[in-house]
Amino acid sequence: MIVCLVLYLHYLFLAAVAQSIPDADHAGFVPDSEGDLIFLLDSSGSVSYYEFAKVREFIGNLLRPFNFGPKDVQASIVHISTKPVLEFPFNQYASSQEIQRAIQNIKQQMGDTNTGKALSYIKENLFEERSGSRAEVPKVMVWVTDGLSTDDISQPMQLLKDMGVTVFIVSTGRGNYLELSAAASKPSDTHLHFVDVDDLHIITKELRDSIIELIRARRLHAQDITTTSFRLTWPRLLSRETGYYLLEHKLVSNPERKLSQTLSGDQTGITLHNLTPDTAYQVTLLPESNVQYIQPQTIQVSTLPEMISPTQILISEPSSHSFRVSWGPTLDSVAGYEIQYGPLPSNAVQTVDVDRSHNSTVLENLKSNTTYLVTVTALYKSGGEKALSAIACTEENDNIRYLHLEDLGSDKVKATWSTAEGEVQGYLIKCQRQVGSLSEVSVGPQADSVILNDMEAGTTSKICVIPVYANGSGKNLCKTVKTQPVTRAKDYPRTK
Repeated sequence: MIVCLVLYLHYLFLAAVAQSIPDADHAGFVPDSEGDLIFLLDSSGSVSYYEFAKVREFIGNLLRPFNFGPKDVQASIVHISTKPVLEFPFNQYASSQEIQRAIQNIKQQMGDTNTGKALSYIKENLFEERSGSRAEVPKVMVWVTDGLSTDDISQPMQLLKDMGVTVFIVSTGRGNYLELSAAASKPSDTHLHFVDVDDLHIITKELRDSIIELIRARRLHAQDITTTSFRLTWPRLLSRETGYYLLEHKLVSNPERKLSQTLSGDQTGITLHNLTPDTAYQVTLLPESNVQYIQPQTIQVSTLPEMISPTQILISEPSSHSFRVSWGPTLDSVAGYEIQYGPLPSNAVQTVDVDRSHNSTVLENLKSNTTYLVTVTALYKSGGEKALSAIACTEENDNIRYLHLEDLGSDKVKATWSTAEGEVQGYLIKCQRQVGSLSEVSVGPQADSVILNDMEAGTTSKICVIPVYANGSGKNLCKTVKTQPVTRAKDYPRTK
């Protein structure tokens, strides 16, 4: 009883502590960032499996809010072991989902803690174009270590920093403070973190904010590009008190036609509308500062090609007198659709109007076994039209879709069928017996069943039902039936 009480109080204490600790990181999406992030991960045998898993989780949380791609953030991971191991280069993954999946699949290498060799490997290999490195973006390295290294790190680390790499160090052990402080970028109080492996979440937001400050885009950037618009963003270069912006944009194909507008110094973005689809524009941002000269920035942006509807037509649900016509894509710029259809060869055409909110319709009252030309025309709000045609066929109406054979015992079999469509003159029932010759029975157009006699018990027969029309026979439907063998009655002894 006392043990249970102690355990209960212990769980209450843990729950209270958990409620009292605030969430250290409410990460949201981080826009307008571009940089190459290198993670130097201690994967040696001096790190326990538990510690390695916590560090892996820490790296995933650190990277979660970033947008990845060749024009955004890129990441690479190198293992510290006896020999350095590249987990993946900068250009291998181009989305947050891919990065997170790759991090979850990282396996510990074990071996010695040769950090110096790993640093030299990074310097000699990861800043090459083949690894996806970009010369014009900031380089940041995060080294997560338990504080131990079996080789010298001072010289290779300094060579990396001389190349412009900003170094953050996260120590989860009792490493030499002076050595790690010298290895981290200055000032060390913002680039060096000592934290227990179970408390890595506490420094996640602080470290991420420091990285964001380094890699936040310092250039004019285009996003949300559509057929007729795109949004421009830029870093905060001015304020309302220190100046204003002059924004110019023009067609690359016609640079003489230039449009300009003046923007407030505290603006960091604007959307340009009413542009021409599938067209290249040159945009220049000129910061006019009353404090210092700031270099103009120029980019080239191409609007997307105008989407056309319909680009495909699908025919489905065919029957003898109807079929469904579907098309896509559906666009906001379309006011409605006009469907024209007629049999081939013929000049007879019928028209159906369809609301813009629908992308399919059923065409009914058609001729059976007939080929139709169907044309779907999108009527645009601008007054333009786009059309696409397809061939569709109705099914024949002389099909019998169902046939059931029932052994009635003795020498009789009953055949039951579904009536065929159209002007049926009657039905011809053919029976090919296993024993005996072929027999035929004709019935009227209203009949849907017939009883066949003279069937040999214990044999198999093939029965076909054929619809008959004025111009000939339709398609038959055949099935086989096996009659039950005759069972002899038992002989019973006579009673005296």
